[in-house]
Amino acid sequence: MFNQAFAGTTPLQGSDIAVQWDSLYNFLVWLSIFFFVLVVGGMIYFVFAYRHHPGKKTQYITGSHFLEAIWIAVPTLLLLGIFTWGYSVYHSMTQAPSDAYEIRAIGKQWLWTFQYDNGRTTVGEAYVPLNRPVKLIMTSEDVLHSFFIPNFRIKQDVVPGMYSSVWFTATVPGKHQVFCAEYCGTSHSGMLAKIIALNDEQWEAWNNHKKLGAIPEAGSDFSSSSSDLSASRVVAQVSLAEQGRAVYETKGCLACHSVDGTQKVGPTHKGLFGSSVEMADGKVLIADENYIRTHIENPQKNTVKGFNPVMPTFKGLINETEMNALIAYIKSLK
Repeated sequence: MFNQAFAGTTPLQGSDIAVQWDSLYNFLVWLSIFFFVLVVGGMIYFVFAYRHHPGKKTQYITGSHFLEAIWIAVPTLLLLGIFTWGYSVYHSMTQAPSDAYEIRAIGKQWLWTFQYDNGRTTVGEAYVPLNRPVKLIMTSEDVLHSFFIPNFRIKQDVVPGMYSSVWFTATVPGKHQVFCAEYCGTSHSGMLAKIIALNDEQWEAWNNHKKLGAIPEAGSDFSSSSSDLSASRVVAQVSLAEQGRAVYETKGCLACHSVDGTQKVGPTHKGLFGSSVEMADGKVLIADENYIRTHIENPQKNTVKGFNPVMPTFKGLINETEMNALIAYIKSLK
């Protein structure tokens, strides 16, 4: 009932997390209406029930500890319940499944670029599989942006010099609008993109570079869209990890690091991603995307235990597209 009560006032529910957020939102609306009616109705009742009459003296009321306990306990329990509900949805929204399909997103005044594991790159459109978790790993080339998909009820700041992420499972096929929700300059309002959710057949065709035809807006009659899945031949594509391997070699990473476990001047990159790495000062860090990026751009910030701080900075020498490819290659070195 809650999900349908305000169906006309909220965007399309295009993901599973949207349903959860809308349930909480609608509960808060109905709770507010209930207490509004209770409080205002009580006020109106008291105005007439206890209005002044000549010669009538109001009864002296000393108070009630029971009533005081009620109006302290009920709001407290409601607040704790709302917090628990909200935290549960937030936690599920921020913890991406381990098998989520990863897409790298780069924000730049004033457009969005998307990179895929199969080596493809798209601008202004991100293609995702339907009913499968998708994780966006995002960064910015210039200023602060914010990636917002109203239909999915998700929003995440995109910050230059670091990676942030957000995930979703698209449940409605078609095109979903993306906005930048952080003012980023003159054409901020025009920094738009589309998330295009494809069914299994279309997803396979898109990965094989076959023509899809017209894709309707989400919520339209998806079955009536024309999708030519046989007109184009399959095109060979270099994966993102293979692109990263080329960057790894051309930037001279092999001079100091190995990919087979051999120790050189610097630590090996085999099995690095996701592992725990001890620093010279005793700290233990998890080797995620931000860890690798920091060691490429600011290698003196944290020195791995057992190695000398001799690596030069590559900040400004590797662009965001190359950085995403390089990290994808290091992640593949298991």
